[in-house]
Amino acid sequence: MIDLRLLREDPDRVRASQRARGEDVALVDALLSADERRRSSGVRFDELRSEQKQLGKLIPKASADEKAELLKRAEQLKADVKAADAERDAADHETQELLLQLGNLVHPDVPVGGEEDFATLETHGEIRDFAAEGFEPRDHLELGQLLGAIDVERGAKVSGSRFYFLTGVGALLELALVNAAIAQATAAGFTPMLTPALVRPQSMAGTGFLGQAAQDVYHLDKDDLYLVGTSEVPLAAYHMDEIIDAERLPLRYAGFSPCFRREAGSHGKDTKGIFRVHQFDKVEMFTYVTPEDSQAEHQRLLDWEKQWLTSLELPFRVIDVATGDLGASAARKFDCEAWIPTQGKYRELTSTSDCTEFQSRRLQIRVREGKQVRPLATLNGTLCAVPRTIVAILENHQQADGSVRVPEVLRPYLGGREVLEPVAK
Repeated sequence: MIDLRLLREDPDRVRASQRARGEDVALVDALLSADERRRSSGVRFDELRSEQKQLGKLIPKASADEKAELLKRAEQLKADVKAADAERDAADHETQELLLQLGNLVHPDVPVGGEEDFATLETHGEIRDFAAEGFEPRDHLELGQLLGAIDVERGAKVSGSRFYFLTGVGALLELALVNAAIAQATAAGFTPMLTPALVRPQSMAGTGFLGQAAQDVYHLDKDDLYLVGTSEVPLAAYHMDEIIDAERLPLRYAGFSPCFRREAGSHGKDTKGIFRVHQFDKVEMFTYVTPEDSQAEHQRLLDWEKQWLTSLELPFRVIDVATGDLGASAARKFDCEAWIPTQGKYRELTSTSDCTEFQSRRLQIRVREGKQVRPLATLNGTLCAVPRTIVAILENHQQADGSVRVPEVLRPYLGGREVLEPVAK
């Protein structure tokens, strides 16, 4: 959530952010009104309680005639205090509810617009000319079947659409990717983490995933637990309700977990293969820093993502995601999109978001600097979303005979194997 003081001091900035996101601007005025009622009812409650206490001191000293009048006033004050307390609680509840609906303030440099209004920041690698090489590229599903690596038919039989099995070298390729990604993150100073896949509502709400993203979340009604769509959620909630000494920052974690997403609203999109699925594994970077360092840390996370995709020898571009395509928690987000040959376009493989103080305020995570205690900043960045990375590797490193060249960084994790060969049927 944003700082209420900032809302009061500069409501136009908050309105502009809401407008840029394509969200309800009227929410700002409703929140200002609720906050004013919360503060005024709080003042009235304090004044009545003060009068009540003073009256309590006068009654024992009063004469008989005065005492009757004072007791009558005490009864009225008791009712007034109770009413003021209820009014204060109601206004506070309304303020918090409205505050939770408000997205983070977008960074002023973020391009304004919808999904297609991003700004391309840089491009890396060479796109292969398969025609010049004399063959038509196969898509990842055909390659996965040739290699005995992907089985979507049995995935659908067992679990339904958008589920899959990774088999043989497909399973080995996932393990190689995860181990290589964790190795890179560990070398960069991240603490490896295996995180819970189920979290409580306060963890999910605290990271901002029960707002606009709620339709994509799996909920277990009987247990009131949520399946995470990313290990960002448990990594953000890891320090919930804690005060962290500034000397410990930055804290950097690399979480590996399964991820579950309903993919609501994606009907008809990416239905073939494993690009858009309900369950997948991912290595996620998550960091805690001082608010002053968040923009520099955001660039560092992006650099680690670029290092990873470069090591996989993939052609990719970096985009600055437009305001209307930001998640509620993000003030700014960079995506790295890899070239997918059979689609003839770049598709998102990794993203990194600067969430500033938005999540830490919700989760009550603060930093102590001397005698000062204040919210810190949180950031997240995908290092390796496994299925999409497999898609990009298979399609970009395929050879005419259906084999796939293994990027050098993965070979130590595949027993030195340089090529994935088609299996005999």
